[in-house]
Amino acid sequence: MIKSLKLFYTTIGRKLLMALTGLFLILFLVEHLYGNLLLYKMDGGVTFDEYSEFMAGNILIRTIEFVLFGAIVFHAIDGLLITIANRKARPVPYEMNRQQGTSSWFSRNMGLTGAVIFFFLIIHLRHFFVEFRFGHLDESTARYVARSFQIPWFSCFYVIAMVTVGMHINHGFQSSFATLGLNNKKYRMALKYTGTLVAMLFMIGFSSFPIIFYFDLFGVTSNILGQ
Repeated sequence: MIKSLKLFYTTIGRKLLMALTGLFLILFLVEHLYGNLLLYKMDGGVTFDEYSEFMAGNILIRTIEFVLFGAIVFHAIDGLLITIANRKARPVPYEMNRQQGTSSWFSRNMGLTGAVIFFFLIIHLRHFFVEFRFGHLDESTARYVARSFQIPWFSCFYVIAMVTVGMHINHGFQSSFATLGLNNKKYRMALKYTGTLVAMLFMIGFSSFPIIFYFDLFGVTSNILGQ
């Protein structure tokens, strides 16, 4: 047991933890995107409100939330430690120039994109999660979301953050499977294209909300706000 715990103090252990928490967070994003897509049902936001109430009142979901927050914190701290370790291991400019020729921009800047995403999560959780669970909204959750995306700077920042999420996942997906030893020659290209597809789906899916709500495309905003 002690040896197993010591593993996570090593570089290999930290990368393993990064891979596992990363894949768990991707699974969460699938569920989160599904829930958000309910906003597009033209019923005045009723289905999304019912979904939100179910998520807030289900004891299993509330328990998983603690695991989710733990995964976010561990993933962020682990990413910071790995980034620092990588920089210390490559202090020579020549070595860094050589790496730029053999690695993608995504792989070299996972720390940067991760930092942007973590900053976004702080704002996102404060604006939505805290208000939904602990605030005193005088309107439905669907109306609150619709009004939030009417704010120019918030919608713009949200789109930028979702593009960053896509870039982060584009490399992180394949890297996670490589860390777990599942990225052999037989599956390498399949995992690469799958990672890119997943990244694009998340980027387009989540970016669609601020764009569609801000410009009231297809009458979605009007349907929820009753305009």
